[in-house]
Amino acid sequence: MLTITALLPLLGSLLISTVRNSNARTIKIMAFVTSLLPLVSTIAMAVRFTIDQPGFQFVEKLSWIPALGANYQLGVDGISLVLILLSTILVPIVILAGWNESENGRWGAKTFYILILVLETMMIGVFAATDVFLFYVFFEAMLIPVYFLIGGYGSGARQAAAVKFLLYSLFGGLLMLASIIGIYVISGNQGGHTFDIEALSQLSIDSRTQNLLFLGFFIAFAIKAPLWPLHTWLPDAAKSATPGTSVLLLGVLDKVGTFGMIRYCVELFPEASKTFTPAIITLSVISIIYGAFLAIGQKDIKGLIAFTSISHFGFITMGIFAMTTQGNSGATLYMLNHGFSTAALFLTAGWMISRRNSSTISDFGGLQRVTPVLAWSFFIAGMSSLALPGLSSFVSEFLVLVGTFTRYPVAAIIGTLGIILAALYILLPVQRTLHGPINPGNENLIDLSRREKIAIAPVIALIVLLGFYPKPALDLINPAAKATIVKTGFTDPVPTVKGAGK
Repeated sequence: MLTITALLPLLGSLLISTVRNSNARTIKIMAFVTSLLPLVSTIAMAVRFTIDQPGFQFVEKLSWIPALGANYQLGVDGISLVLILLSTILVPIVILAGWNESENGRWGAKTFYILILVLETMMIGVFAATDVFLFYVFFEAMLIPVYFLIGGYGSGARQAAAVKFLLYSLFGGLLMLASIIGIYVISGNQGGHTFDIEALSQLSIDSRTQNLLFLGFFIAFAIKAPLWPLHTWLPDAAKSATPGTSVLLLGVLDKVGTFGMIRYCVELFPEASKTFTPAIITLSVISIIYGAFLAIGQKDIKGLIAFTSISHFGFITMGIFAMTTQGNSGATLYMLNHGFSTAALFLTAGWMISRRNSSTISDFGGLQRVTPVLAWSFFIAGMSSLALPGLSSFVSEFLVLVGTFTRYPVAAIIGTLGIILAALYILLPVQRTLHGPINPGNENLIDLSRREKIAIAPVIALIVLLGFYPKPALDLINPAAKATIVKTGFTDPVPTVKGAGK
């Protein structure tokens, strides 16, 4: 079932390749319909998923490269399933919302939608792979469609941004490859060469070697996440990419980094994870504060969203390395919620930019009276990013902070400053763009079309639904999160009451 889900977008891209580039409308419709099929398949998997089973389900295994011991091996637990759901939900929304994004590109609509669908196949594969070599193949293959989407269809310094993204990602990929080779050699010395993640997690590795292997994986994932100070490619890419590409880049692809930290860094190298946890917690706190401060000073609306994401990824990483069930569950839920809030922000910001022909925050003003539906959509997206109670991000941010506080109270307390700073970097742009007098040039802006309303409606609905009722997502996540903590050898801190024994 996982293979079928992953192949559906790829097959759709092959069909689109047979259509003439001049038939842009037909290509768009085919791409949208194709993108709905993996969503239906993923929902079917979620319905059939056994909640109280922490291991991998829907497992598929075929011999791939026997000489290396590499297998085509797929499977999902609750963590990977929610991220595949995130991917398959956002792709059709991006296609519908960015109906005209390909018009100013270098290669036309056909290439644009082929790249989107190929990217969807890679995203499903990277979250479902349970063979480390297969994961690496998907991890690197994702770079190709993203590179061409930014460089071929973006704006401004798009080529420089695409090259910067590629170089950073390739550097991280090379470090991870070195670690994969290292752990592969070790597996050969302990019973037989394998890339199977469950078999690799059982290896006996000395502390020094484990630390080195851990760093190879972690740096690659920290670049992808991105985590300070390896974040500098993100603002350039987000500013240059189309809004739809930015949604997939920040909403899904960056989650590969934090997902990899859970699946590979923590589970394969538990002792090294313990060793580096204080340093990573420190970097996470710096990312929270640094991203927030730079977001406050942004004049470009896409740059603002990019720096808020750096702050959010600091929270996610902190939750992962808090090494508590609450922190791990909160981090995974945060990945899901951040995907939807970022999607809403980038889509609404993209519509604002296309109508005003400017991404400068000061050029907007009074939109609430001119384009009320667009304004309210941007407002709700901003409040979700702010983690307002009743919206999706609040629950995940609360779980991360509570889970972190039980083990690293100082980091959690400093991290709460990010919430205060978030009020500044969200409320100030909201006030400048939506309220106040109508700026010259904004009088005749058009509100959202029916197509745009249909595109943004499910995102807003999910933001509200997961804010009030996160239980379905947490039911999927919690068993896998608890199993991860058990594998590391950590136990959740037991609450103590001062003076209880007296």
